[in-house]
Amino acid sequence: MTRIVCAGHVNWDVTLQVDRLPEADGEARITGQRQAGGGSASNAAAVLAGLDVETTLIGSVGVDEHGHLVRREMDALGVETALVEVADTETTVKYLVVDRGGEVMVLGNEGANEHYSVDDVDVAAIRGADHLHLTNQRPATALELAETAVEADVSVSFDPGRRIADRAYDPVVELTDCLFVNDREADLVESEGLLDGVRTVVVKHGADGAEVREGATTVSHLGFPVEPVDTTGAGDAFAAGFLAAREDRTTAQALAVANACGALAARTLGARLYLSWDDVEAMLSVDQE
Repeated sequence: MTRIVCAGHVNWDVTLQVDRLPEADGEARITGQRQAGGGSASNAAAVLAGLDVETTLIGSVGVDEHGHLVRREMDALGVETALVEVADTETTVKYLVVDRGGEVMVLGNEGANEHYSVDDVDVAAIRGADHLHLTNQRPATALELAETAVEADVSVSFDPGRRIADRAYDPVVELTDCLFVNDREADLVESEGLLDGVRTVVVKHGADGAEVREGATTVSHLGFPVEPVDTTGAGDAFAAGFLAAREDRTTAQALAVANACGALAARTLGARLYLSWDDVEAMLSVDQE
């Protein structure tokens, strides 16, 4: 069985669904709420585990109730945790306010999620894995993790998110086998010539699906029509779905699975998505109709 290590942000999320996003001095009515784990690395790990992938999560949390809840949730999902506990710093908590169209406003504290370094982590988990999936985190930490993987002949994927514009991720991208970006991020890294050495570039088009670029070949999928409830975590679910499927499916099939996972996340309140292959196959059947 494939083993994937996910490394990056580990949060606790408080999601409030509102009738509209208020303007300054405005007020909105709460129509739903949810609390669960969050953070790009743990979101991806949760989806991978649901798709029967052996998964290890690397990140950092505080020595507090939220950190305990994150560990308990990951344990229940079957994710092996290699979480660094940071004393005197609370677990990162994000407050997400979501309107009826799925648009999100995020408030958060700095918290513990970027406090770990490679020196704090047992890198044997990476050396013994089949794949390392990196998400947004300190560039120096991401680079050391990627270097550890490459030295052990472990493939690397990277989903840097919106921070790719203001963080020095260039050396990490150069070690990446598979890069996940949206349209804006793709334009940015392409203009800087960073895509030349990346074997697989997966570009997410939001509601319009996604495409995979491998050399001169491009494979596209238009996505699935869903009414978005909350787009938080949809990109993380997309990446996890692609990684889970690419080992034994074609690129086109893996892209369809990725879009199915992203669509399932978009119609779920909160960033945490609990699913199985049955859920994915049910969504994929829409393509057959």
